[in-house]
Amino acid sequence: MPKVTGLEGIVAAETDISLVDGIQGHLIYRGYWAKDLAVQKSYEEVAYLLWFGRLPDAAEASGFQAKLAQLRELPAHLKLIIDSLPGTIPMMSVLQTAVAALATPDFAWPPTADQAALLTAVLPTVIAYRQAKLNGTPWVGPDAELDHTSNYLYMLIGKKPEEAHAKALGAYLVLGMEHGMNASTFAARVVASTQADLASAVCGGIGAMKGPLHGGAPSEVTAMLEEIGTKDHAETWLRHVLEQGGRLMGFGHRIYKTRDPRAEALQAVALQLNGQDHWLDLALHVEETAVRLLEEYKPGRRLYANVEFYAAAVMRAIDLPAELFTPTFTVGRIVGWTAHVLEQADVNRIFRPQSVYTGDMPAQ
Repeated sequence: MPKVTGLEGIVAAETDISLVDGIQGHLIYRGYWAKDLAVQKSYEEVAYLLWFGRLPDAAEASGFQAKLAQLRELPAHLKLIIDSLPGTIPMMSVLQTAVAALATPDFAWPPTADQAALLTAVLPTVIAYRQAKLNGTPWVGPDAELDHTSNYLYMLIGKKPEEAHAKALGAYLVLGMEHGMNASTFAARVVASTQADLASAVCGGIGAMKGPLHGGAPSEVTAMLEEIGTKDHAETWLRHVLEQGGRLMGFGHRIYKTRDPRAEALQAVALQLNGQDHWLDLALHVEETAVRLLEEYKPGRRLYANVEFYAAAVMRAIDLPAELFTPTFTVGRIVGWTAHVLEQADVNRIFRPQSVYTGDMPAQ
């Protein structure tokens, strides 16, 4: 008899933060369609929504953006810690170390939105600082005049990013902020339920995000788009894969049985930027061609592009190295983790599920 594992379908908490409906293809953040927020709102506005339960007005949005900008600088002790880590340490482990090192006594239970803001603001700076050290390039510190997404790209590339790239990455980060009781969010809530500090809960989320079954980068989709290369090569390449019984990477989803709403939103952004970036234009053409061919070769399966497909297009457009894909996903998801920890603290009860013993009993 197979062992029961995974908790799939088991309700572990009630939440006001998001709804993930795979049958209907819905993703809702606190009463708003996530796909609309990704297209219409900034990273800061959606973070405010998830932490405080409502969208900010214009003055609140401006003040909140300024607040996050003021929290971006790395403290001296954190730079020393990052500098001391061997170059072989993966970026996700660096993030975990950095977050743990920020847990001053001020981070004692209960968690606060101010703590969430600090961790969220610092995370992109940690990534950019570490990447500069690894590459041996001059460190470009944060620019308080730029918004959260533009500043992240600015620190990575050393110049103000193209508007099309900042817009596409911003939409991706918003769509990555929250996705129900996924593995990393559940891990963060379990840690928080012990009344551990917020930094420890976020470290738990990062630990779960490291695993390739959860935070795996869309590198296979990137490789597919690079092999296709141009629009006129797309149909020939895709047909060859399907005729060989292969799988088109970035199509289909375990949860969504209809179109992934996150992919739908990123497609909308790509359409708005039509003609401004080769890789986004190519992704639009490949998706249209692939969906048509999938219906031809696998009729009735209703296979559509998932968020990884367009995530790969965005990452390729901004020329982000593959080792930064999952850390960049984390830059978005930290908002959801911290929102869930704040919610957990309001109704806290320690998670203590049961297990069924299937081993031997001692001899009588």
